[in-house]
Formats: sequence, structure tokens, C-alpha cells
Amino acid sequence: MFPLGSVLMPAMPLPLRVFEPRYLSMLDAVLDRETLDFGVVLIERGHEVGGGDARFGVGTMARVEQVETGAGLAALVARGSRRFTVDAWLLDDPWPQAEVTIVDELQWHEDDRALLEATERVVRQSLAQVSEFIDTVWESTVELSKDPIDRSWQLAGIAPVGQMEQIDLLSSTSVEQLLTTIDTQSRAALETAHLRADLT
Repeated sequence: MFPLGSVLMPAMPLPLRVFEPRYLSMLDAVLDRETLDFGVVLIERGHEVGGGDARFGVGTMARVEQVETGAGLAALVARGSRRFTVDAWLLDDPWPQAEVTIVDELQWHEDDRALLEATERVVRQSLAQVSEFIDTVWESTVELSKDPIDRSWQLAGIAPVGQMEQIDLLSSTSVEQLLTTIDTQSRAALETAHLRADLT
């Protein structure tokens, strides 16, 4: 398990620079396995380095796609895959570990196509407008997957919303719920950005 200060969505890339010895050891163990997966959860309180943090009980498996190592540092790119819930946290020695249950994947229904397209318009418009007031990680023109489930999760990953909102998105039980919540949260983020601009 890799607790982080950010939420990983399925189908989203995760670039990491690993330097803490226990996570370098964990990465070595992951690379020795056939699946190349590790779990990512958001830190609720505390810090990534040194342990002693409190963690959320829902997360996403990350699969290593690229890795470069050397001089006590590893640079890697992973990608979010299956979601999970944490059943029990185990000892952090030699690295954080947990017993988890994999969450069922969302099922695509073609009836959701119009909602997906509408939500994508809202997210891209929100990114374009919010970027006028604050720095955003993603450009409004970013290319997304053609797979509708992956595309829906990627919209959740690029939407200009906070971590608590992202945790809600990660807990979605249907594509309709996911997309509807993304739409609502993106509109709220845009409204908040406009309010901040009016106050400055």
C-alpha cells in the first residue's frame, strides 16, 4: 500500500518519485511479482514521509507501466485500475500493508452515452474557465480514452474539484451516479472560482 496526498482514479496515470527506503523496498517487491500492482489511498491526516498518518478506507490499485531506478531514487509511472475498500490495516513494517476487498467494476450502459458527453462538456468548460483564476493540473483539451468507462473515470480525475469530492466520486456505484456527481461538483467548482475572483 502506498498512502499519498492525492486521490488516484481508475484509468488515470500516476507519476511517482520514490526515495523513502521502505517504499523503495516495496517497489522492489512489486517488480518481483507478475501483476506489478500496489494499492493507493488518500492520506486523511499526517504526512507521506515517515508514517504515522491516518488513511481513507477506499483506494485504487495502481499498475506499474514504466520505472527507472538509480542512486536511491526510483521514477515510475503507474496507472489506476481496480478500486478497493480496506478491510483492515496491517503493520507498516516493512511497508504499509492492508487486507482489501476489490470493488465491482462499473457497468456501461449505452443509455449513459448522452450523460457522458454532456458531463465531458461541463468538465472541459469548467477547466477552461477555472484555469483563468487558479492553476490547474489538466488542460481543458487533454485527450481521454475512447473506452466509455475509462473516459468516465478520467473525467473524475481531471475535474477541478477537491480531494473530498474525489473520494465521493471514487465511491460511486454506477456510471450514472459517477457522471452526475462529476457534473454537479464541476459546476460548483466553477461557481466558487468566480466568487473568489469577485472578492479579489
